Amino acid sequence: MKQFVLASIIAGALALPAAAADYKIMAPAAPGGGWDQTARSMQTALQDEKISSSVQVNNVPGAGGTIGLAQFVNQANGDPTQLIVGGYVMVGAILTNASPVTLDQITPIARLTGEYEAIVVPAASDIKDMAGLVAKLKADPGAVSWGGGSAGGTDHIAAGLLAKAVGVDPTKINYIAFSGGGEALAAILGGQVTVGISGYGEFESQIKAGQLRIIGISSEAKVEAIDAPTFKESGVDVSIQNWRMVAAAPGLSADQKAAVLADVDKMVQSATWKKILADKGWANTYLAGDEFSAQLKKDTEATAAILKDIGLVK
Repeated sequence: MKQFVLASIIAGALALPAAAADYKIMAPAAPGGGWDQTARSMQTALQDEKISSSVQVNNVPGAGGTIGLAQFVNQANGDPTQLIVGGYVMVGAILTNASPVTLDQITPIARLTGEYEAIVVPAASDIKDMAGLVAKLKADPGAVSWGGGSAGGTDHIAAGLLAKAVGVDPTKINYIAFSGGGEALAAILGGQVTVGISGYGEFESQIKAGQLRIIGISSEAKVEAIDAPTFKESGVDVSIQNWRMVAAAPGLSADQKAAVLADVDKMVQSATWKKILADKGWANTYLAGDEFSAQLKKDTEATAAILKDIGLVK
């Protein structure tokens, strides 16, 4: 009888659904920027969809995410509950900062979103369009200050590519790097820089409120929801898309990695996540597992070539 009761208890326990994992997500940048928004969007979707019972987000800003990356690698080893967001910016920052810690030391899970670069000016600026910006840039590259994210990141690369495309030495541009979207936005609104460059979502509220004027978007073709010409439509032959990812800790077993990937996949397929993408204007660029790992290697090699081409690394 005791054996029957014990067997029944075990069978019942096995029939129960697995407990939802608790996650801790590191956003390796200051609050307000794209990585912070990505981490907090994940927090919302994972919790609202009951994929995870508890999700905490912590910010560790500095050096294009490499400070947070180093902390993550050193402290999260073997812990399947710890995640970090990152992306194209981090790829460039690792190269420009000669970081001893690289993306090879974490466990790539998935590319989540893509976002185009927007160039904005304060509403009172005398720069009305891309032609006006290009004219000022050609006249005196140093007199045009660019406010954007980390050195060597997507914003910096986009500014360098734009300068090169219009015949300006990209090493001469006056680029001011900020550790988070909130800091950059304050500087742009305060007129401390000539132009701002970042993902469209980081400026959207201020554009709609009339505080900022968007003069160009880095998409290949016109984006229906964004009232701005592409760089190419304005005669500047540049297109670029930022992307953001989520990765897990180093030292995970195959089963642990698969469990994290399954949770992320559920999140990406959820109604909550799809609404977040629509609300923020983020493109769904989901690519997961081994396919993403392979693409990440290609992107790292391509970014290194671009950074050398525009003089940001030797």
